[in-house]
Amino acid sequence: MWVGKIIGTLVATPKDDSLTGSKLLIVQPLTFGGGKRGYPVVAVDAIGAGTGETVLVVEGSSARHVHGKPNSAVDAAIVGIIDSIELAKDATAEE
Repeated sequence: MWVGKIIGTLVATPKDDSLTGSKLLIVQPLTFGGGKRGYPVVAVDAIGAGTGETVLVVEGSSARHVHGKPNSAVDAAIVGIIDSIELAKDATAEE
């Protein structure tokens, strides 16, 4: 699992049948300090998230399981909207 921020939406009218009815969002992975990490990812929205929200994302077979179609063309799924992140004072999160 990883944390990201929704930075946009993606509309693809012709697509694999396993994605029909799925809302696709563009998610920028974040460090726990809020900085950008890596490249944006397209993820299926499983919970009704929206642009600007900080979310929890799963990838691979976990994402396909959340999508409910184990053979679907899904590699990432949004599974939670994050209210807050609190790190212990002595935690050393890599930035």
